[in-house]
Amino acid sequence: MILHSIDQALLSGIDIPERMNNPLDYQPHPLCIAVCKELQTYLSEREDWREEIDKGKMFGILIVENAKTEPGTPEIGYLAAYSGQIGGRSDWDDFVPAVFDYLQPDGYFKTHEAEISDINQRIRQLEGNEHLKEAKILIQQLQEERKQTIAAYQEKMKEAKAKRDARRKTGNLTPEEEAEMVKESQFMKAELRRLKKSLSEKTTLETEYEAYQADILRLKQLRKTLSDALQQWLFSQFRMQNHEGKMKDLQEIFRDAALRDYPQATLATSRIAALKMVPPAGSGECCEPKLLQYAYLHGYKPLQMAMFWWGESPKEEIRHHLQFYPACNGKCKPILHWMLPDRVFDSKIAEKQALEILYEDDQLAVIHKPSGLLSVPGRDSSQPSVYSIMRKKYPAASSPLIVHRLDMATSGLMIIAKTDFAYHRLQKEFLHHRVQKKYIAIIGCKDQEACDKIWEKTKKKEMKEEEERSSIATEKQKISLPLMPDYLDRPRQIVNHEQGKEAITEYEVLDRIDATHLRLALYPKTGRTHQLRVHCAHHEGLNAPILGDPLYGNEKASRLHLHAEEITFEHPLTGKEINIKREADFIYP
Repeated sequence: MILHSIDQALLSGIDIPERMNNPLDYQPHPLCIAVCKELQTYLSEREDWREEIDKGKMFGILIVENAKTEPGTPEIGYLAAYSGQIGGRSDWDDFVPAVFDYLQPDGYFKTHEAEISDINQRIRQLEGNEHLKEAKILIQQLQEERKQTIAAYQEKMKEAKAKRDARRKTGNLTPEEEAEMVKESQFMKAELRRLKKSLSEKTTLETEYEAYQADILRLKQLRKTLSDALQQWLFSQFRMQNHEGKMKDLQEIFRDAALRDYPQATLATSRIAALKMVPPAGSGECCEPKLLQYAYLHGYKPLQMAMFWWGESPKEEIRHHLQFYPACNGKCKPILHWMLPDRVFDSKIAEKQALEILYEDDQLAVIHKPSGLLSVPGRDSSQPSVYSIMRKKYPAASSPLIVHRLDMATSGLMIIAKTDFAYHRLQKEFLHHRVQKKYIAIIGCKDQEACDKIWEKTKKKEMKEEEERSSIATEKQKISLPLMPDYLDRPRQIVNHEQGKEAITEYEVLDRIDATHLRLALYPKTGRTHQLRVHCAHHEGLNAPILGDPLYGNEKASRLHLHAEEITFEHPLTGKEINIKREADFIYP
């Protein structure tokens, strides 16, 4: 049974959702939480899935209204889904099927996939040929010997030239001697050309090796051509129905989304923008589009959805067992914007006409940005931002105003440059890490033991028992984890030790709030996107997410408990040190 009934006790105790939530940004509805707990109990009993899903799998549910209620079917029910496949199948009972099942053994996809697999096998056989490996070593030795032979002859030419030059310096050269030296020089140059030509002639071994390499290259090019064609065919088979009953395949959806979001000139010149036109591998196989597709095709009205992670966290990303997560931006966002009405994504923030100004002169201002306000305009230019508010306040300002940024969810101090002079001077201060920033955060540990480890690591010495715990002296510790964007799920960042950029944070414990929560001071030494949030949440960092972090956290709260409390910098005009402090508004508990 794919449409599951909901226990009447739940329906009587929880209000039915009135409208569909935004899958890209949501707090799970109480009914979704209750239904997910039921699904999680079911998953804990699936011993045949345990090994696979414990490695990490996203599951989702969709509360629906059955507009065409038939005898024996519920009026309000829910659908369940999992991302990708489990056990190589996308058609398990009790879960919605794939939008397009391309795993049929004798189907188009599996047949052509087998052809590509055969090519892969041939490439591996050619590259693993022992004679080929031996030939490569012999050819490298031969090429090195050729280089040495040429180098030795060139050295001989230098010595001969040095002797000729020395003889010329002594003077009294006869015409015969001069002609002989010119003849020697010309002969040696010609001999070098003959030597290079003779050594450049390929041996039979080299010819055979190049033929082997040409075969491998040809097979790799064929593999790419067939893979690209098969991927395009697959995307064309994923035809997604929207709320109006219209259909588009994935290629059309991603193309139209890119054309809407980027100017034509940007699409032509920006590699990232052009890539947005191509669906990422796995598009259409996440929970959200599968759930909506099944609901639309069977006449169910979507009311509310939620997705949770089961199992271990991936190595680079941050995922917590049983934590709810929004849909990804890379694979799902364009599809969901096609499938759902625009009103689902409308979540405008009422513009605040004034920001709290803590310092101001004719060169700059320091303001307090509240949580939930953008620093700079997003793609939706109608949404307010610090920039838009400051531009209205300082219409005559000649500078770009915004010297640095804070995440939308982070509150705290920002410097506003009112002149170009101040802007460029402050930019240099940030570039050379001369601006000192202090953030306050509340982190949540998975248990008391984890909290104890962080506490003990930073504790320096305890004061007298009668003194406040907040007076316990601590020493700074350092986190160094390289970061890079998750290109399939921006703005999320991941830890990558090979390609990531250096990111360093110092921290100290200010107070132990309770058994599993600590108040920290964070001092970023670099300015990577989401640096503090990832360094706190990642298992190689503190493994204790900031409270209320919707991207990397596992504990809900009214807001992200991260605040830029203090900033110290050199005034661009006077050179005087400026220190501004503004304590956080959030209080926990």
